[in-house]
Amino acid sequence: MLKDEAGAGKYMEIAFELAEMGRGRTNPNPMVGAVIVKDGHVVGEGRHAKAGGPHAEIEALDQACAASRGATLYVTLEPCCHRGRTGPCTDEIIKAGIKEVMIGVLDPNPLVSGRGVKALKAAGLAVSVGDSGKIVRQNEVYFKFIQTKRPFVLVKIAMSLDGKIAAKVGARSNLTGAKAKLEVHKLRNEYQAVLVGIGTVLIDNPLLNCRLEGGDVRQPIRVIVDSRGRLPLESRVVGAARADRVILAATEKMSKGRRRDLAGMGVEAIFCDTNERGQVDINDLLGRLGDLEITSVLAEGGALLNEELLAEEVADKMLLFQAPLVIGGYDSVPMLAGNRSIRQNWQPAECRLVGNDVMLEVYPVGKS
Repeated sequence: MLKDEAGAGKYMEIAFELAEMGRGRTNPNPMVGAVIVKDGHVVGEGRHAKAGGPHAEIEALDQACAASRGATLYVTLEPCCHRGRTGPCTDEIIKAGIKEVMIGVLDPNPLVSGRGVKALKAAGLAVSVGDSGKIVRQNEVYFKFIQTKRPFVLVKIAMSLDGKIAAKVGARSNLTGAKAKLEVHKLRNEYQAVLVGIGTVLIDNPLLNCRLEGGDVRQPIRVIVDSRGRLPLESRVVGAARADRVILAATEKMSKGRRRDLAGMGVEAIFCDTNERGQVDINDLLGRLGDLEITSVLAEGGALLNEELLAEEVADKMLLFQAPLVIGGYDSVPMLAGNRSIRQNWQPAECRLVGNDVMLEVYPVGKS
């Protein structure tokens, strides 16, 4: 645990908030914040803003300058000790004359884990390491990707009180309110990719873009699961492929002519293994997305994709938006297709009102 001293929690909280400013922008790196304190005063602050840019510790050291000598560094994640896109932070911390380092949690990266601490201690610095679950949760995307090389998968479902996602098969239903929709666009700005099935495209013809206002808006990669390549050339998502990255996850069932036509529109195709039903194997797809350094996926599919992700137990989190209405009807669409048996326990992490809708965040038992 972190050394118990006055102000330690306060300074680590500042570092946490600094790290949070990099949400959705640092991948494949973690969000990290750092604070340098001397004689009870903050003399330097830093955060990791984007991959390839200065690490949080370096920004804080640059701000503190000579005041770093004899100071204490609070950093949310273990400082790196290897050379990647930037040099080792441990070397700079030692060179700056920092006397003590308080670390929120160890870095799970095999190139770093424990080695950063060892390098600092070998140089004579006092080092304390915490086990902050809050920081692990903040960096859940990074922790999943660095340990498995597969993206973190969030399944988002908007549904009625009776668990329906549409009033009628083949028809679009607008269930949740404006505030819930705003939350979804925030997620699209944060997550690297949005994943849907071809059925969603054929029914809704969505653009799948982020429609937040402001300067720091990033469009997600659109990934369409489409075994046979039925994606219409005139669809809005294909029209966006010239400006934004669109990936079609198909199988060898897609014809060569269709491949050529979609490629001509700017759509990138990746060919996946098939499952026992002759469809895209979702596990193979996630592995291929990981190979492309796509670290996070927001799944906004229909009943079939929802069911596949849950049945294969590849969802790392679910976000359920429940609208205060009952749909009923024999031809309404449930949140899961009902074709596969699913037995998985989930535990709630957060529940709150978003406008008139209830937002429930849950994790698989044993994964949070």
